[in-house]
Amino acid sequence: MESAEGLNNFKVGHLPTVFYIPNFITHDDETLLLDNIYKAPASKWKSLKNRRLQNWGGIVHEKGLLPQELPVWLTNITKKIYQETNLYPAPINHVLINEYLHNQGIMPHQDGPAYFPVVAILSLGSPVVMDFTPHSRLKSCADQLTENFDDKDSNGTTHCPFSVLLMPRSLLIFKDEAYSGYLHGINDNSLQCYEQTVNKIEVQSTLLETENQTVKVNHDHSSFERTNTRVSLTCRLVPKVHKHLFRH
Repeated sequence: MESAEGLNNFKVGHLPTVFYIPNFITHDDETLLLDNIYKAPASKWKSLKNRRLQNWGGIVHEKGLLPQELPVWLTNITKKIYQETNLYPAPINHVLINEYLHNQGIMPHQDGPAYFPVVAILSLGSPVVMDFTPHSRLKSCADQLTENFDDKDSNGTTHCPFSVLLMPRSLLIFKDEAYSGYLHGINDNSLQCYEQTVNKIEVQSTLLETENQTVKVNHDHSSFERTNTRVSLTCRLVPKVHKHLFRH
């Protein structure tokens, strides 16, 4: 995969700006990343209500990034994403690492305007289902009264909820419309329903292979129980870098 055109083979769902790349890294890469993540000092972790995270690359401020250099073990991955996707105008300079226990998720949200509108999420450990929901501004007034909506914009694009099943070592990329027009989140539940995921056919055999390792797949193959921790690397570019942002 040498260019953005090469990503076309990895499009999933009805939006043209969502890509799912299985096995973007190897098992050895995954092990090395996890080793480095858990070797970080305790002070590097920030505990939130339903997960904990590490911030690498600096502090993101409304005016830009107060930068800190990424360690080599992270730049090895960010360079690979940057070079193989060809979607960023400059090298990735910020990574958030989130740790989710088997019953933890993240509420639907949008990434802030400080970032270039492309996000790449590398998944490690347990599989999980990520849900995408159209932002309220894409819904008509009538649609806002119901949970089930199917709205089209001026370009004829249909906006409806969808989900993607994220397997270990996979890379999810979403940009442009999927980035700015949708909220994304993960259900706070060990039970993950994947019957309606847009990439179910592509990943179901891999999911069944992980059974008894990180998940327990239900007999009807419509859901699974997370039994292990998931770690994700959210890789983004902050275009505006201010080395002396807080100096007067």
